[in-house]
Amino acid sequence: MTTNTPFPELTLDPDYKGFPFTAEPCRASEIAGRGWNILADDLPFPIAVLQRSALEHNLAWMHDYTQRKGVLLAPHGKTTMSPELFAAQLETGAWGMTFATAYQASVGIRSGARRIIIANQVVCDADLDALDALLAQTDGLRIWFLVDSLAQVALIEDWAARRARARRFEVLLEMGIPGKRTGCRTLEEALAVAEAISRSSAVCLAGVEVYEGSVANCDSEHDARAVTELVRRVVEVARACDARALWSQGDDHILLTAGGSAVFDLVIPLLRTQGLSRPVHGVLRAGCYITHDHLNYARFLGQLEKREGLDRSLRPALSVWSMVESVPEPGLALLTCGRRDISYDLEMPVALRIARRGERSAQAVQSAPAAWSITALNDQHAYLSFDPAGTAPAVGDRVELGISHPCTTFDKWRWVPIVEDDGRVTGAIHTRF
Repeated sequence: MTTNTPFPELTLDPDYKGFPFTAEPCRASEIAGRGWNILADDLPFPIAVLQRSALEHNLAWMHDYTQRKGVLLAPHGKTTMSPELFAAQLETGAWGMTFATAYQASVGIRSGARRIIIANQVVCDADLDALDALLAQTDGLRIWFLVDSLAQVALIEDWAARRARARRFEVLLEMGIPGKRTGCRTLEEALAVAEAISRSSAVCLAGVEVYEGSVANCDSEHDARAVTELVRRVVEVARACDARALWSQGDDHILLTAGGSAVFDLVIPLLRTQGLSRPVHGVLRAGCYITHDHLNYARFLGQLEKREGLDRSLRPALSVWSMVESVPEPGLALLTCGRRDISYDLEMPVALRIARRGERSAQAVQSAPAAWSITALNDQHAYLSFDPAGTAPAVGDRVELGISHPCTTFDKWRWVPIVEDDGRVTGAIHTRF
């Protein structure tokens, strides 16, 4: 019997940052009826927004891409942590969802996902308890998580002995990269862990996992060479496990999975491995594709487009609108947007467009001058540098900021309005960080 009930429809009120303080509360499905428009200053600044046309394009593009490549998609939900966006991904054909923690997985399950990859090691008793409870409570649910050491296998077996549990968790053997994140470093280490899993009464081996993003540096020649070598190592491990018959006896397929939103095209050969004793389910775990970005992933996707011969792939769907609050000296403007509102972990935001004060027409919104740049962020301020001899911002102007790395913008907002290309607010999503 499923006890993980779906989330109720989002109801917004002034307790949510970015919701008009004097507005009456409303459900997300009613927000279009308010007639709000970003360009009319109906919502306070700063405000993160999602462009509906780009969202829909990205969902359809990735579905088509994975279909053409013959692989499955389990988007990484940590990017948005939004039940509404999870539902959209599942409705657009995602095979399952990926998460980093048991808590995140519980949000995905309540959003309708029934195949969950936890692309991380699970080592805490409370988290193992949580996964055990979720599996017991939810009909048709399958969860896989990562294992990369004998110590972790022993820890899970100790948990099972103390709980007197009969359940065997489905796990994926993780291959890693020296000096980088988690995962077995050598074939010998990986086989020792796989052998221990095959003997265990607490876990069973369902497949092999890798995260390829750590080796990429946005140089296509380097990335292709480095990721291909990593894929070769992972396939070697999978073939060795297959030759030793270490897979779970309860499955008719082997799960091979890779993730990342930068060079996902380069891991397709892994996900389509042939010649094993069982069919392969190749699962891609890209997460940021749903909103993309204006800087980091845009550069990586430019390389992918060249490798794949594509004119255009994903479109940036997430941005943050801010307002010029002060121009205290020539060449410097302060915007109402800071570290509390926008990502800065990879690089500073970029000025995309300017809407002059009082201008409500989308056609009159101008591209920001190339010389404009965000040079620093405080908690609540962005420092906009501009050429005093060129186009200058004025107090009350609105400036749209593009981002690098959507994950760390989403976690700064409990809700995000969905807007049309003309600025009309026609929907909303919420987040569960």
